[in-house]
Amino acid sequence: MRLFTALAAALAIASPAFAGQIVSLKAETRSSGATVTLGDLFDGAGAAGRTVVATRSGSSVVLDAGTVQLAARRVGLDWANTEGLHKIIVEGAAGQVFVAAPSAHGNVEVLTYTRSLNVGEIVQPADLAWVKVAGAPSDSPNDTDMVIGQAAKRPLRAGAIVTAHDVGAAQVIKAGDLVTVTYDADAVTLSLQGKAMGTAGVGDLLAVQNTASKKLVQAIVTGPGAAVVGPAADQMKSARSLRYAGR
Repeated sequence: MRLFTALAAALAIASPAFAGQIVSLKAETRSSGATVTLGDLFDGAGAAGRTVVATRSGSSVVLDAGTVQLAARRVGLDWANTEGLHKIIVEGAAGQVFVAAPSAHGNVEVLTYTRSLNVGEIVQPADLAWVKVAGAPSDSPNDTDMVIGQAAKRPLRAGAIVTAHDVGAAQVIKAGDLVTVTYDADAVTLSLQGKAMGTAGVGDLLAVQNTASKKLVQAIVTGPGAAVVGPAADQMKSARSLRYAGR
């Protein structure tokens, strides 16, 4: 009888781990503090929701779905991951809003960085990878061509989700550089030389000060030390607007 009582007590203590409280991943996974808990990730986590699974040093953190699943099981939570997610992106309370997107498996594919990039580094094809996540930022590019060849505007972490504001045109002109501004229309070609009043990449609008008149000219950068005004500039602006509209 004593053996039976002891065994029953042991099973009662162990029962939460074996029962497995079924939980579901939240539609928006957010963390308001420096840590990420199971309660930030799952609905119905209860007291186990206080369990910390990661720290968040930036605006977002990317978690391995398998690791999260194991951490949940250790404290008696059962997440089936029926969507087959590989990564879970957790945003800060004031971060970007994730929007649901339809897909065959109830999740979406997003671009992530395969390595960390410093400011000014050019994004290469090998620096990007597609992963499935529960949701995507509204400005997440849907084409690698929108990112490859662009320069990092801020430090980017390996595993972080790619957003449009991460990158921009590589700077080919610095403030103080001499720039040749060209106007070409109706068989008439004119050019002047000026000083760049700021930094810019190809396709960017740049203020150039005419070295003779000291007047400022707004031109579109076409390459190192070169910019255009007039019809050619209008065509570049139009092409760039169409590209961003495609995002």
